[in-house]
Amino acid sequence: MAVRDAASLLVGLLVLFHAWGVWADVEVNMEDRVEAYLGEEARINCMFTSAEGVGALRIHWFFVTRSGEKKQIYYLESTMKYADRGTQFTDRVNGTISPGTAVLTISDVHIEDEVEFICHIKSLTEGREGRTKLTVFDAPAFPSIEGIQTGISVNEVNPSKIGTCEVKNGFPKPNITWYRNNTPLRPAQDEVEITLSVTVESSGLFSVRSELRMKVTKEDKDDQFYCEVTYFVPGGTRMTETNRINITVYYPSTAVSVWVESPKGKIKEGDSIMLQCRGNGNTPSSFLSFKHGEEELPSEQDTLVLHNATRLDSGVYLCISTDTDTFEEIAGNTTLFVHYLDPAVVIPEDTIVPQGQDLKATCNALSSVDTHTAWFKDGEEISKGNTLIVKDATFDTAGTYECVVTVPEIEGMETRGTLYVNVQGQPEIIKPDNTEMVQQVETTVSLHCKVRGFPAPRVEWTTADGKVLDETSREVTDEGVQSTVDVKVTSDITVFCNATNDFGTDALTFDIKATTHTTAATTTAETTTTITTTTTSPASTTTISSTTVKPKTVNPPKKKVKKESSGGVIIAVIIICILLLAILGSVLYFLYKKGKICGRSGKQDLTKEKSNKDNIVVEMKSDNTEEAVLLGVNGEKQPPNDQGGDYLDVQK
Repeated sequence: MAVRDAASLLVGLLVLFHAWGVWADVEVNMEDRVEAYLGEEARINCMFTSAEGVGALRIHWFFVTRSGEKKQIYYLESTMKYADRGTQFTDRVNGTISPGTAVLTISDVHIEDEVEFICHIKSLTEGREGRTKLTVFDAPAFPSIEGIQTGISVNEVNPSKIGTCEVKNGFPKPNITWYRNNTPLRPAQDEVEITLSVTVESSGLFSVRSELRMKVTKEDKDDQFYCEVTYFVPGGTRMTETNRINITVYYPSTAVSVWVESPKGKIKEGDSIMLQCRGNGNTPSSFLSFKHGEEELPSEQDTLVLHNATRLDSGVYLCISTDTDTFEEIAGNTTLFVHYLDPAVVIPEDTIVPQGQDLKATCNALSSVDTHTAWFKDGEEISKGNTLIVKDATFDTAGTYECVVTVPEIEGMETRGTLYVNVQGQPEIIKPDNTEMVQQVETTVSLHCKVRGFPAPRVEWTTADGKVLDETSREVTDEGVQSTVDVKVTSDITVFCNATNDFGTDALTFDIKATTHTTAATTTAETTTTITTTTTSPASTTTISSTTVKPKTVNPPKKKVKKESSGGVIIAVIIICILLLAILGSVLYFLYKKGKICGRSGKQDLTKEKSNKDNIVVEMKSDNTEEAVLLGVNGEKQPPNDQGGDYLDVQK
């Protein structure tokens, strides 16, 4: 009985303890990985479930060192928390707890922080733990690419270096992939080689360098190469690309081209010609040379210049490309034609045409292309075509003719010829506008006589009295002769211009009227003197009329004379007339006082009614002035308003 009771008690205790254990279990869950950027903050969450309250839990945070040692960095419970001393996290770690979650925060994340972390939670009866790994990221700098600066020959046996790509300071290690024309390159035996080198910087970051080598072909000359860099970030990956580069590929020519660079279009003599030569290859070992026939011509690299080209430069030009490594030659050629236009030939060059007959001349120039011919005289076009015909020649036909031969399809290509024509006939004097003239005596007159005719006429100058005058000048023109003579005028003269040649004569008369320079008009004074004397006496009264002197101006006949200023001379003549009249008045007054006129005897008184002095008034009028001038016997000038007294009364 006692044994049965003891067994029942034992079973009851076991059931009680089992129930207690189930109620006190702690469950811990953590993420496999926590990600954070270098230098930023990392939050590591530890999620748990527990039947006990938070106050009954104790949380220990550990990390696993590189050697595998487990080391505590933080302790946390409801009433106390602290960071363990002597670890790499001591000053950068902090912990918090809330129902169901414990959080460990690490500030300023380092590369060395990329370790495994352990969250250990202990209850009153047992403990549970969870594990996670912290992953640190840092984006690298922008990648760089550098291509080879020298050219690469297609004849190289081994792969040649194309370029290098480099990306610095990334974490984790970035990856580099080479591309050609948007197609990734993969290593291939004896064709493509990619060499990778990784450097760990003192900061713990990675720098990666990749070198590409490959065998090139002619088709690679226009290819573009670049690198693609991929790197990890929290939550995924990112990609960036470098700039594109080209490479210089050396390959031999398989053909050579030659062409005329300038001038464009057809070439004429006198042009400078530039020939260009180029092979379809690209190699520094090639050498270009030019040949014309068997003659090798000096050139500068791929250019040949022919200065002042002639028709002899026409022909086939050969350009030869020589590979100095293999001494293989490839040639190309072009045909050059230099157009020409010979000097114009005029037949006849000089000709004499009798007056009234026809003129005919031809103008021809040998040319490699069609030409156009035109005839000009005095700058004006008078005919088209290579033949010039002028009907019924006159002296106007004489002169210089020019034929101009041009090539319409080539600008600036022309030649000229000249024809001198003389028209044979008797002299013909071209009459000037005026052959009658009036000239002052002692002046010199130049007379001109223009004569047409061929042979050139002989010109002789004579006067009406048969005197021969010497020519001053003589000029032979296309039409004939122009003669000039200077004649000094001393009197009326007639001058003759006489022109003579083998076919006849012609003459022209010049009439010159001589005139004398006149400075003043001739004045004839008609003087009428009337003296009125009035004598009052008991027996009789005697009246003597006043004296009036009127000068009459007689003008000479008008002639065509050169007008000159004569004001000073006229003033002098007037002054002399005034003095003469004053003297005449004085004489008359003197005679009157002596009783020599009008039968006066003895002493008599001379009285003037409207004047306070004895006076004889002389009035002088001229056709050239409207103003009357009154002079007294003493030569005093009377104003016009004092001319009312026209008579003087003489009383005894």
